[in-house]
Amino acid sequence: MLTKEQLDDHWEKIYLNHISIDCVVFGFHEGQLKVLMLKSNNEEAWYLPGGFVLKEEPIEEAANRILKERTGIDEVFLRQFHVFGDPDRSKFHNEIYKDNSFFNQRFISIGYYALVDFVDVTPMPDAFSELCTWRDLDDLPAFQLDHENIFRTALDTLRLQLNYQPIGYSLMPQQFTMPELQKLYETILDKKLDRRNFQRRILGFGILDKLEETRKGGAHKAPYLYSFNLENYRAALKEGLQGGW
Repeated sequence: MLTKEQLDDHWEKIYLNHISIDCVVFGFHEGQLKVLMLKSNNEEAWYLPGGFVLKEEPIEEAANRILKERTGIDEVFLRQFHVFGDPDRSKFHNEIYKDNSFFNQRFISIGYYALVDFVDVTPMPDAFSELCTWRDLDDLPAFQLDHENIFRTALDTLRLQLNYQPIGYSLMPQQFTMPELQKLYETILDKKLDRRNFQRRILGFGILDKLEETRKGGAHKAPYLYSFNLENYRAALKEGLQGGW
């Protein structure tokens, strides 16, 4: 096992100092928006997934690498949303990692949020955590460091994105009903949406294909299934949508 000094030297050699990446990973399952979080070793401290940038590694590749290490999947929907550079960030690291000089530097963190299919993810802890798991949006533990601010900023950004870009392809199963998609939007926005208005607007974007199949097994009339039209969806990501929710 490496000594503290050897670990510090190892990290200094392979990683850029002063730059870190923090990721807010959103999933959607059984009508709940979920956030991937890690519980620190031997203490009740919860964090967002994150890591450091290798010295010869592009920033975007670093974010994808970190996400793959924590989720087991790659090619996720990943967006950079903010840079966190408050000088007070260093005091949080000093309190948590007081025995590791590498962490006691002032780190500027690049924030990314990811949208993933819940069922495809295999949560995996890192070397500093004993658990990596999903937490419901309405049942989040207390965040350590400044990770609550990072999470809130990511959620605000996601809500803003709903006004000009489609959301859902990375979060929903391949086939879904209109009420299930509406529930996703309502959960993200934290407000109720009128059923008829939602259906009219979402169909007006041209990003959905209505299927012949219906959802079986309910007490009421079986709703039709839909899937995303990937070509139109990608075009909407580039060109944007008109209007907000």
